[in-house]
This record gives sequence, structure tokens and C-alpha cells, in this order.
Amino acid sequence: MQVWAGVDAGKTGHHCVAIDTDGTRLLSRKVRNDEEDLTSLIAEVNALGTDVVWATDLNRGGASLMIALLHAHGQRLMYIPGRTVHHASRLYRGDGKTDAKDAAVIADQARMRHDLQPLRTGDEVSADLRILTARRADIAEDRTRAINRLRATLLEYFPALEAAFDYSRSKAALTLLTRHSTPDGIRRCGQSRLQAWLKKQGARSSAAVAEAAVAAARRQHTVVPGQGAGALAVAGLAKEVLRIQDELAGLDALIAERAAEHPHTEVITSMPGFGPLLAAEFLAATGGDLGMFENADRLAAVAGLAPVPRDSGKITGNHRRPQRYDRRLLRVFYLAALSSLKSSPESRAYFDRKRVEGKTHVQAILCLARRRVNVLWAMLRDRSAYAPPGQALVIPAAA
Repeated sequence: MQVWAGVDAGKTGHHCVAIDTDGTRLLSRKVRNDEEDLTSLIAEVNALGTDVVWATDLNRGGASLMIALLHAHGQRLMYIPGRTVHHASRLYRGDGKTDAKDAAVIADQARMRHDLQPLRTGDEVSADLRILTARRADIAEDRTRAINRLRATLLEYFPALEAAFDYSRSKAALTLLTRHSTPDGIRRCGQSRLQAWLKKQGARSSAAVAEAAVAAARRQHTVVPGQGAGALAVAGLAKEVLRIQDELAGLDALIAERAAEHPHTEVITSMPGFGPLLAAEFLAATGGDLGMFENADRLAAVAGLAPVPRDSGKITGNHRRPQRYDRRLLRVFYLAALSSLKSSPESRAYFDRKRVEGKTHVQAILCLARRRVNVLWAMLRDRSAYAPPGQALVIPAAA
């Protein structure tokens, strides 16, 4: 007998409902997110039939242990996005929402639908890169928030100094703020002493930074209320940003080192626009296995680069961006396409042609990104490095 087991995954526990071919409920119970309980559940469900298909609404997080156990026991596992489960549950009787109902909906959808994608865990390197790149994204957001708070605070009492530097790019300017961030303090210190102090701290362009800071201080002689507290806050924020930047640099090196161990990295980074970080994010988003994508068109659709039709009645040829797509993959292909304009004449020529056709900058970049999906797909399929038109393909030694 064939059995479909739907699992509504949670943090501390999951609810599992198993049904047969007719949709009759064979099992419904809650289990802890614990290896022993999950192993017992797998054995219990397998005892109900000879052919079991599992389905879940989470592909990581609290469901990671369950997914690993199912794969270790050789079980077939399908993925149904939570959004799909939410909309499908409206078609079932009752307005209430419970874990048991959600699990039953997941099982029934797995029974009826044949377009669900199997859930793969990915290789070890890709799993590490997924965690590392997610951590990097969090740290980068912390850095952006800290810089925004720093600029907002500095703007309240010393707007000339706030406008003098790009604090997201100048490490020397951040170093300056850790000790000197008031007009009267900078004037008392003077340009020569300020330059010597910055140079002692290892700051680059110490002369230019000191000159710009003193020029800003000479334009303001009024002490704004709250300057003392603001200077303390700015110094603390500047130190925080410098610490975050050091952490980012170390994490970038770790990601590049780990990505180099994956067999696809050499092929991916041979394509203009792809560096170690974007290659790592691509591997993290795909699990390092293109087997889950039937072709390049499917990869483009998942990345949100394939427009979907929106025809109705006599209106045809109307397209829009899909509402459901992997934003990580879209970011990877968009940034890689944008970066390739500097190093690839082919990419630049294609982009310029789209601009001449009347497309906006963003639209032209998206068109280029879609075109490059086909190229990257073929490269990974054939395990061949990128070669400009007219040149022979190169097979990496690792292949």
C-alpha cells in the first residue's frame, strides 16, 4: 500500500499525518524534535505501507534534523512551501487552523500533485556555505545599521563632518571618529597632530582625512546642545563598525577558502562577474546540485528571471515578474551580471543593445542575467570553464 506522510514542522516538535491512496487518515500524532522520537516515527509510518512518500513545509531550520534522518533512512521527501500550504488549506473543510490540519493538507497535496520537487540536503560544502553566507548577510546588515545610526547622530551636532566622508568606504574616517568627532576638539588638535595620530593608528590617506576634518571644523564654531553625548555615541558606533568590518574580512576569507573546496567553484568563478563570494552564495542557494533543476529555464524561473504570462481574454503577450522566487539566486545573478559589465566585452555589448532597445538600466541587467543563466547552466553541465565566443572551451583539471 502506498502511503503519504505530511509533516507540519516546528521548532520543538512536528505533527505528522499519514494517509493512504483514498485519503483515509492512517496516523496522526505529534512528535518531539528529537532523534529518538523521529526515528520511531519513521519506523511507525513505514510499517503502514511498502511505498512511503514524505512531504514537509520547511526545508531547513527546525526541520533539519528530521530531513537528515529521512535521507539517512533512504526515504523519499518532497518539499511544499508554507505559502502553498496556506492557500491550499482554504480548499479544505473548516476555517480553523491546527498543526494536525496543516499536516493533513501537506499529505493530501503530496498525494494529488505530481509537480513537487524532491527535497535534497545538498553536499557538505554547500551546507557550510549556506550557514556562512547567511551569517555574513546578518553581519553586513548590522554594519549598515551601525553606519546609518552613526551618520544620523553626527548630523545632529556636526553636519559638516557627516558630509565630509563616505563612512561605508573610508576606514580612516571611522578611525578619526573613535577619538575626534567635535568641531572644537578637531580645531584644538590641528591638522598636523591629527595626521600624525591617524598615521600612528595605521590609517591610509591620513593627510587627506586630517585636512578634510579640519576644514569641516573651521566651518562650524557653534556648540549644538547634546554634542558631548553625541560624541560619545559616535565614538562607540565607529568602534563597532570597525569591529564588524574586521569580522567581515575574516568571514570572507573563510567563505572563499571553503568555496574553493567545491568542484563547481572553478567553473563558476571562470565566468566574468563571479567571484568567490557570489560563487559561494550560488552554491548555498542550489545546494551544489543542479539535479533539482530540469534545465536552464527552470533555474531561471526559480531565480525570478523568467517572466510569467498574465493573459486574460483578448489581452495576450502580457508578462510580469513572478511573485514566488528565490531572492538569493536573483541577487547572485543580478550582481554577477552588473559586475561583468566591467570585465566582459560580450556582456557590455549585450547590455548596450538592450538599452538601445529602450529598456531601463535594471531591465537591461535582468535581461543580461537571464542570458547568463543559460551560459552558466551549460558550463556546469559540461564541466567546462567560460570561454568568450570564438575560443575553445577549457575543461578544468579537477573534472
